[in-house]
Formats: sequence, structure tokens, C-alpha cells
Amino acid sequence: MSALLPAPVRRSLLYRRTTGRFPRLLRPRTFTEKLNWRITVDRRELLAPTCDKLAMKEHARTLAPGLVRVPQTLWSGTDVAGLADVDLPGSWVLKPNHSCIRRLFGRGPADVADLRRRTAGWVEERYWRTSEEWAYRRARPALLVEEFIGVPGTVPADLKVLVVGGEPRLVELHTGRGDDHRVRLYSPAWEPLPWTIGYRPGPDAAPPERLEDLLKAATALADGFDMLRVDCYEVDGELWFGELTPYPGAGLSPLEPELDAQLGAAWALPPLRRTRG
Repeated sequence: MSALLPAPVRRSLLYRRTTGRFPRLLRPRTFTEKLNWRITVDRRELLAPTCDKLAMKEHARTLAPGLVRVPQTLWSGTDVAGLADVDLPGSWVLKPNHSCIRRLFGRGPADVADLRRRTAGWVEERYWRTSEEWAYRRARPALLVEEFIGVPGTVPADLKVLVVGGEPRLVELHTGRGDDHRVRLYSPAWEPLPWTIGYRPGPDAAPPERLEDLLKAATALADGFDMLRVDCYEVDGELWFGELTPYPGAGLSPLEPELDAQLGAAWALPPLRRTRG
């Protein structure tokens, strides 16, 4: 039944179910309200490629050379049968180009039959229909295999830099992504912040070895965007590009009111007339 409702109504109901209140879609003020405004009405071409993983890897190579390494793409296509002839390394990861969350870890030569079974429906999936995050609609439906970063069997700590108004405003340190997901928030100067954005708080951590390069890379990759999150990894002093996120938390993360207000005040939305693609 909800599919028959206009998109702004659907998003408002979803936002209320998650946060307990309706968003101000006409005059949004907080960060999450502005995120829902972006999801509902913002169709600028600027945002169109941001959920296409292959396109954003090229974006990172072009705009942040020398600051971040981009994982090598070992294969991309729509049929995993193409992996039969690919000389894969000891560890690799397979993921969709046009959606999030899904991923498979592999080692050595590809077992095509097993991969076909485990990825059934991935290419055809229209992730944007459920998430309503428009940029996913513009991503090319495909699969990609890239080199694995870090120690096989573990997921490296994830550094997510939120850039608002051209400036890094927040760094999220995600740890334990495999079985004990925790988050610690820091200022760009690596000062611990009191908020948790809905996760269990992670332990205090020393600043990344390449914190300065992380902030420079995030600023470069978010250049021209009024808001963008840049996700990276640091492994053994090497800074790796992860992805770009135009819709952090799909606009539904439970940000504490003070943080939601602060980030919202820093974010100047474009005029409505410029959002029509």
C-alpha cells in the first residue's frame, strides 16, 4: 500500500517510524531532515555517479592521487562465469556495483558454480526501489571483484569523514564490522566526541598515522558537493579508498539532537530550482 503513496509521504512516514517525529521537508533544519530532503527531491547530475562503485574508484584516482590508494579491480561484469579465466590472488572480495551491504570474500581461483548460486539475483536487484536513494538508480548494474585490503579473515577499521560545506566536520571510526560493530566519533583534530549515532561506543583510539592525508583526500573527493561522506581504510600506514556516500545511514541514522542540529546548520542546501537534474 505504501508504494502507492507519493515519495515525500513515504519518506516522512519512514522517518517518523525511525525517529518518532515527522521531518520538515519544506524547510529542513537538521542534518537528517536535509538528508531526507536530498533523497526525496534532489536529482542533480552531480549526485548521479556517487553510488556507482566503479565510477567512484576512478573519481578517487583522479582527484586524490598520492593521498589514497584505490583497490585494484580484478574483474567486473554481469556473469560470474567470466571469473573462470581470471587469475585471482590469495584473497579478494566480490560486491555489486549498484547496491550496498552485499559482499563475498574469496580466496584463490573462483568457484563459478558456488558464486553463481550465492550471487543469484544480485545483478537484477533494484536496490533503489526499497532504499529510495536515487543515485543507486543511476549506477550500472554489475558485479566487481577487487583485491582484499588488510589481513584475510578480518575487516579493517573503517574511517568515514563527513564533509559538509567543503570542510571535514566529523570522523567516524568503525571497528568490529564482522561481529562486534562499534563506532567512536572524533573531530577532524581527533578530539573524542560524546555522541554514538545509534551504535555501541568503540574504544578510544590513537589518531590514524595519516590523519592529515585522510582529511585532505576527503576534502578533495568531496569538492563541489554541499555534503558528502568519504569512506577510507588505513592498513599498516597505507590509506585506502573505500567509497563515497551521498546518503549516510539512508537518512535514518539516530543522530543525537545536538549533533543533528550542528551538522544541519553547517549544510546549506542548493536552491530547489537546481535540483531537477
